[in-house]
Amino acid sequence: MKIPTRIKEGSKLPFYGSDLAAGADVSAYLTGDLVIEPGCSALVPTGLHFAIPEGYEIQVRPRSGLALKHQITVLNTPGTIDADYRGEVGVILINHGKERFVVTPGMRIAQIVLAKVEKGEFVEAESLVATGRGEGGFGHTGM
Repeated sequence: MKIPTRIKEGSKLPFYGSDLAAGADVSAYLTGDLVIEPGCSALVPTGLHFAIPEGYEIQVRPRSGLALKHQITVLNTPGTIDADYRGEVGVILINHGKERFVVTPGMRIAQIVLAKVEKGEFVEAESLVATGRGEGGFGHTGM
């Protein structure tokens, strides 16, 4: 499926790292280095604007290599880019590591996945069908 994409001068189109990759890499659109201190986050521009087809979203996800090697991840994982959004896509990176992390111009910072969206119709109900779990919440089913 073709996704119309407007790119700022000097930015890169998303690209797949392998033939069977589900996520396309997106790169930082910076004029200089951006330092993310330990425990801090930053909005990193991509220089990308999408026209996502109705019934789809683009999900922004972390790159596994950045997460493993530097403890850098996407703060609102997965981030959602709605079909009606036309602004520049930014990626919120957070540094969970103990060292400062430097984002350089053109660095691959995240991946995006095109996903089909099905809308539900939420209706008020007096009761819900019972299940074995019931209202058991966080950690209810064990570790």
